[in-house]
Amino acid sequence: MLFIGILFSSCVEIIDDLSFNLNGSGSLKYSINLSSSKVKLNSILALDSLDGTKIPTREEIEVKIEEFKLKLENQEGISNVEIESDFSNYLFKLKCNFESAEKLENGLKNVAASFANKKDIEEFKHKVLTWEGNEIVRSIPEIIVNQAKKLKAEDIELLKQGNYTSITRFQKEIEKFDNPKAMLSKNKMAVMVKTDPYSLINNAELLNNRIYLTK
Repeated sequence: MLFIGILFSSCVEIIDDLSFNLNGSGSLKYSINLSSSKVKLNSILALDSLDGTKIPTREEIEVKIEEFKLKLENQEGISNVEIESDFSNYLFKLKCNFESAEKLENGLKNVAASFANKKDIEEFKHKVLTWEGNEIVRSIPEIIVNQAKKLKAEDIELLKQGNYTSITRFQKEIEKFDNPKAMLSKNKMAVMVKTDPYSLINNAELLNNRIYLTK
């Protein structure tokens, strides 16, 4: 999971944007913006290794991204997978459609686990997305938080400058939600929770939310 280490050792902005249709199908948009740390990232990628760990070349990263895309396309219930990679500004975007919340979660976990170390596989069993008709439960994957905690103190300090935004959209109005830091859109059909990665690794429940839709 070297990419997570590189990701969180930089000033990062992450947006996960999840849209649900009335039948539970929907679409996911996930973007990672590392542009404010591109000088540092260029320096890291110029190294052969860092702290005893081999640093992949840009070409090797591109191969892994394409491999991720192909594997996700082959997951049951996942379609229209698109990945945009801008290595000049370190902007990365993932888009896909899904037939159900369960198939989205299973598909992403299956693909992510295929790239993980055996000792990290157990962390993928954590439930992060549940659709229960008029109730949706969201949380952050444990693997992200646990990997970030392994960073050096100076890298962890950088996380205070980043942002993690989680957005959930629906085709009907939201009645209420449990996360006190969440914000409701004007049309009452979307809810957003925002924090910084530093706060998130110290309290993994900051982005957790149970959302109740009108019946």
